[in-house]
Amino acid sequence: MLLTSVQTGTPLTYGTEGSDDPLERPWTSAIAKQPIPGPVWAGRMGMAGDVQADRKHHGGPDQAVLGYSADHYPKWREELARLEVGPGWFGENLTLSGVTERSACIGDIVALGAARLEITQPRQPCGTLSRRFHRRDMVKLVHAARRYGWYLRVLKEGWVEAGMEVALEDRPYPQWPVWLATEVLEHRAARREDACRLAACPALSAKWRMTLGTG
Repeated sequence: MLLTSVQTGTPLTYGTEGSDDPLERPWTSAIAKQPIPGPVWAGRMGMAGDVQADRKHHGGPDQAVLGYSADHYPKWREELARLEVGPGWFGENLTLSGVTERSACIGDIVALGAARLEITQPRQPCGTLSRRFHRRDMVKLVHAARRYGWYLRVLKEGWVEAGMEVALEDRPYPQWPVWLATEVLEHRAARREDACRLAACPALSAKWRMTLGTG
């Protein structure tokens, strides 16, 4: 695995007051993250210089860092016919090659230099992606393709930089690839046994454990 790009962002407001198009009405988000040259500090609460506009649904130690597969971007450029789509477009902090939702697992511990990060949950795409791409069907497309990314907590702080090798140090829960965790959450009412097993995974984020536990 390779860390191909590192991104951070701060909240910006987009859109036009009074627009007839809901996608063009004013909205504020830090999803439009920009690649950062040189080292960036990965701290317990996130990347230095990165700020979330919606602290209710984003951020915190269980969602300190958002990762996304670099392997998805060629497919998105082709399918959306948009050559500009690349690292940071999905709001991720770390763009990683050689790994996807099918090969990454909840609880994976990865090393980037001195930093150690642990996968905590899949990302759940929201309407902000539709505004970012100016497509009403963007969330549906992401779900259909199962290219949504995943969150990580920072177990050991450290500097990270584009070009770093990413080493898988431990995989305690190979039974929970990121794609399967999403499947279980989405169908938790019909898959109660699987939902209970996933909720019992110690590495899973507190938010997901609560959601799975309450049905």
